[in-house]
Order: sequence, then C-alpha cells, then structure tokens
Amino acid sequence: MNALALSIVLVHGGFVDGSGWEDVNNILKQDGYKVSIVQNPTTTLADDVAFTKRVINAQQGPVLLVGHSYGGAVITEAGNDPKVKGLVYVAAFAPEKGESVETLIKNPAPGAPVPPILPPVDGFLLLDQAKFAASFAADVDPKKASFMANSQVPWGLGALSGAVSEASWKVKPSYYLVAKDDKMIPPAAQRFMAQRIKAETIEVTGSHAVYVSQPRAVAALIEKAAKALDEKQ
Repeated sequence: MNALALSIVLVHGGFVDGSGWEDVNNILKQDGYKVSIVQNPTTTLADDVAFTKRVINAQQGPVLLVGHSYGGAVITEAGNDPKVKGLVYVAAFAPEKGESVETLIKNPAPGAPVPPILPPVDGFLLLDQAKFAASFAADVDPKKASFMANSQVPWGLGALSGAVSEASWKVKPSYYLVAKDDKMIPPAAQRFMAQRIKAETIEVTGSHAVYVSQPRAVAALIEKAAKALDEKQ
C-alpha cells in the first residue's frame, strides 16, 4: 500500500465544525494525500459515529482517522470499521470501552482549568463567548478566535454521555498530539490517555485549538502515521 493511497478522514470536536481543519487539509492535499472532512452534528455519539462511518464508507481504500477533542471519542468507536487502519488523536479524548467524555471529565485534578461551559439549554451545551478565546483558542488569531466563539455549534448532552462500545485503539496503531497549553483538556489528562492507549506521542506548544494554530505540526504527525502504516503493509 502506498501511503498516498490512504484516505485521511478528519473529525472535529464539540462546539466547532469541520472548517477548523482547513489549513491542515490544505497542507495534506498539497503533499498529495486524499482528505475528507466530517461535518458531525454533535448531537449524540451514535449520530456522530454514523456520520463519520458514511465518510469512511465513501473512501475507496484504507483510512487513517484523525480526531480532535470530542472527535477522539468518535474515532475510538468509528475506528472499529475494518477500513480504518490507524488513529491520530489531536488534544483528544481517548475513551476505554464503556467510558464517555462525561466519565473522563468527571473528576478533574485539583487546580485543573475549568472550561467555561454554560448550563445546558434544551439538552445542548455552549461555551461562554466572552471566555471562549482564552480557554479554547488562546493562540489563534483574535479575529478568528472571535468568529469561532460566535459560530459555536451546540454540543449535545447525548454526545457528552455517549459511551464507547469497543475501543478501536486496542487493535489499531495510534498516535497522539498533546497540546501543552490546553485549557480545555488538561495536558496531564492528555498524557494519561496517550500512555494508556500506547500511542506514539508528540507534544506541541499550543492551545486546545492546536489544529488551527499549529496546522503544520498537526499535519506532520498525520503524515508520519500515514507513512508508518504504509511500511507495515
């Protein structure tokens, strides 16, 4: 299998949509990779896995799944698809079987930053717009961070509480990018998850929106994973 025969499927997290992957997408495509971006509704984990699997099924060859934040839970479940050959977690949740994002964030470490999540309305969550940039996108261009805050996608409580039925990282090669300045998922929690899934791990100076602020570092890890998968064939 040629690494460039792989299709790379990018999965966004909560509060945002797939447009944040634009610069990563452009770098990967410039380097010859086929890229697809999932637009998940972030209503329930089951819905988001179904949306992601539609994109996986549309690919002609093997797939490398990439997930940011809550997207890590989505790829952990959707990655059980036989077409998926590897997983890349970008400042992402990596649940064990039976875990959800809700269970992973239930008992934060003392002193850990508290994301400015507002009380749910009609079963959906949003971040406080005034605090969005500082917590989610501190190193993103201020105008872009402001737009991200204003264009938030409501995150469903059913996505937060959706439990993984089988953790694909147990049988698929995994990679993890730790965002060292993350104020949404503490870096220590990211390191714990990366170690637990036995991922090849790199650390990058960046906010939770590291895929927006450091697209070259994120794309480099994705390409490294793609090339390693090629060598295993």
